[in-house]
Amino acid sequence: MAEGAPTEGPAFPAPGEAFDPSEPVSRLRRELATGPEGLSAREAARRLAVHGPNEVRSKARSSIARELSTQLAHPLALLLWAAAALAFVAGLAVLGWAILAVIAVNAAFALLQERQAERAVETLARYLPEHAFVVRDGRTGQVGARDLVPGDVILLEEGDRVPADARLTEGGVEVDLSMLTGESAPVERTDAAGRAGAPLIEEPNLVFSGTTCLGGQARATVYATGNHTELGRIAALSRRSGREPSPLEQQVKKVAWLIAAVAVAMGMIFLLVGVAVGLPLTDSLTFAIGLLVANVPEGLLPTITLALAVGVRSLARRGAVVKRLSAVETLGSTDVICTDKTGTLTLNRMRLQTVWTPGHGTSPGPWAAEAAHTASLCTTVSRTDEGALRGDPTETALVEGAAERGAPLDLDERDAGRRALFRFDPRLRLMSVVQSGRGTGPLRVVVKGAPEAVLPHVGADADIEAAREAAESMAGQGMRVLAVAGREWPEGTQVPSQRQDAESGLTLLGLVGLYDPPRTEVAEAVRRCHDAGIRVLIVTGDNGATAAAVAREVGIGVPRLHVVPASESITDEELDRLLIEDDVEVVFARSSPETKLKVADALRAHGRIVAMTGDGVNDAPALHRAHIGVAMGRSGTDVAREAATMVLTDDDFATIVAAVESGRRVYDNVRKFIVYIFAHTTPEVVPFLVFALSAGTVPLPLTVLQILAIDLGTETVPALALGRERSEPGTMKRPPRPHRQGVISRDMLIRSWGWLGLVSAVLVMGAFFYVLWRSGWTPGAPTGEGTALHHAYTMATTATFAGIVACQVGTAVAARTDHAALREIGLFTNPLLLAGIAFELAFTAALVYLPPLQELFGTAALPWDVVVLVATFPFIVWGTDELRRARRRRRPGRAAR
Repeated sequence: MAEGAPTEGPAFPAPGEAFDPSEPVSRLRRELATGPEGLSAREAARRLAVHGPNEVRSKARSSIARELSTQLAHPLALLLWAAAALAFVAGLAVLGWAILAVIAVNAAFALLQERQAERAVETLARYLPEHAFVVRDGRTGQVGARDLVPGDVILLEEGDRVPADARLTEGGVEVDLSMLTGESAPVERTDAAGRAGAPLIEEPNLVFSGTTCLGGQARATVYATGNHTELGRIAALSRRSGREPSPLEQQVKKVAWLIAAVAVAMGMIFLLVGVAVGLPLTDSLTFAIGLLVANVPEGLLPTITLALAVGVRSLARRGAVVKRLSAVETLGSTDVICTDKTGTLTLNRMRLQTVWTPGHGTSPGPWAAEAAHTASLCTTVSRTDEGALRGDPTETALVEGAAERGAPLDLDERDAGRRALFRFDPRLRLMSVVQSGRGTGPLRVVVKGAPEAVLPHVGADADIEAAREAAESMAGQGMRVLAVAGREWPEGTQVPSQRQDAESGLTLLGLVGLYDPPRTEVAEAVRRCHDAGIRVLIVTGDNGATAAAVAREVGIGVPRLHVVPASESITDEELDRLLIEDDVEVVFARSSPETKLKVADALRAHGRIVAMTGDGVNDAPALHRAHIGVAMGRSGTDVAREAATMVLTDDDFATIVAAVESGRRVYDNVRKFIVYIFAHTTPEVVPFLVFALSAGTVPLPLTVLQILAIDLGTETVPALALGRERSEPGTMKRPPRPHRQGVISRDMLIRSWGWLGLVSAVLVMGAFFYVLWRSGWTPGAPTGEGTALHHAYTMATTATFAGIVACQVGTAVAARTDHAALREIGLFTNPLLLAGIAFELAFTAALVYLPPLQELFGTAALPWDVVVLVATFPFIVWGTDELRRARRRRRPGRAAR
């Protein structure tokens, strides 16, 4: 078989068999059974079956036992442990075992939600396009990185993440090896010969999986995939680090400790009070147990985790992949968005609209076609197997524009005639090539870039001032303007190796104006940002006039727009002055990646919560520095996506705004189900206080097992449903919340314990006394087993239990909104909540009317008049809260807060 032919199936080493990748290329290819044109698709499929997918599992899941022990040691669980211990001390073994069962069920439920949340984040990887360009069957195509096999020939270029360990066979690249070596300085890798005796990591011709290309182009042969790569070997030795709790979870855990302390203190005080007033010790212990259990909001943390995971899934469906659960809550407090222009505010569909040439202006003619053709020479675009252009949108527009003007570019002829390439440098804002003429002829240098960067390199005899005026006019119309210049290179002299030699003594050939229309949805998204108190800043490498024209077209700059034409030179004092003024939005033009980092640092120093977009390799530091780094999923590099907190699969600015709204909605929903859960504490605690303060004259209105049935059986599903509530009206018409604002506020506690809880407590105690009095009970009358009033007492405790559940229904409906009326959000807009309410009513009916459950939970069937009474409770609870919210809405200051 010829060495260059695609391999069909020669002998190949078994998985994991060692060989030396630094040996001569011919020998390495022989051992890998491959060639310069790679493998055939059939052979690649066979090797994939043998070697498995190119994946590295760097982190193993923590053990279930460890995660379960964390749940069992939570402060709320510790309260239940204490209650179980008291139950066994008091001789109430059945109650003790019931509480232990609740601890186990609650921990299992929390563990399940935690695992689901982990999977919700892990499975989002399918939204992140991880691919590689590979040569198979002699053709270049794109395959999933996980489908690479040893022997594949891959193509690497600037911004790519290296998909597997490979040996370079053509070209060279600069690589960031810091993830393997810890050294931040990039290293050069070329197709040079190996270094005898050097460690693999220092071989000058090897690149490694997971590292990133910072520049250059190369072709390489894969020699190791998956767990056999350098990264795989390191990963096999690493241990999984635990998931850091989000600030929201940390706040809630602090509140949980506070609840535990309050509950224990109340239990101790009223235990002593009960003994002091003459209650038997068993009754006093029962009371203390009930108080502890009633204060435990079971399911609080897993419900928060689930709400965040649901927010992540929802954002993924809308095109925003959030890589950390905790980022969802941070999104809700974002108050500044720093955005690129091209591709984010605009469609990234550049079109060559205008060509200006010296002496002819913008009039069409052969001079304009020649200028467009010359500009297209200074490109690196290529064609896919299907014939479509692949490359930077600006360069693609130049090639297409030249063809439209009758001067098409032959890409093969361009590549064959290329003698040198100096890639675009974002600091210089220039790119240049050394090309032979069309067909045969002398060499010439072609330079393209920003007019202010190119014109200083042009000879003094050119009409520089006319070119500057033309560039300003075109930029003012929203066009991106590039200057094109060139020079003849003397025959017989060496091709320049330094760009400064090539880019001097130039002749101006013309200006090209490219137009990228704004996305239709961006103007509305910007308006929503302004309504929500969010400033929008543009940080772009484009000309200031071009960026300002786009900004005004989409509504950025309300009420004032300030353009920084050369943002690289802005001082810290000027930057601080601009950013501290909330009524001005800024366009940072001609910015470099360092400018983005500078802006992000300044905004953070002023206490702003920053979302920063980026797509290039050099954007990674700014994306790291911002609170929410936003990378482009389509046009962005692997480096940017790795550094970002959120990846936009559609590269659309409107998706960022949708993500902010979703962050606000998730945070609001967390507060809603905290209100819902806390509101039930008061009606559960009050019956025990009545029992203790009456010194047993009033029998215990609620049993501990009934509390467990409420907290674990009827409360959880509606709480989960509140975590999926839609955004309230006006969510994006209020200012961002302070980042350090506590999740639980004083107003929430007043509403939960002092309003909803107090109304519920009055209603359920009313139901309890109604049932007793209708049966002839008087204070102090015996209600124990064997007495005439025992059945009436059982019905009364059942009425208390059913009354609390009914009040839960009213609280769930009321908690759906913090300030708006129910009619504004709609009664039927959360079907999951309606299903949760139906479940808790069915569960309650089963406990009240099914004999086996009656015996277990100490319930009795309720007569119709008590059922009718209890059925009014949801409407009373919701109605009173509706009146409270209406009164608050009539106070403008309170409503605004």
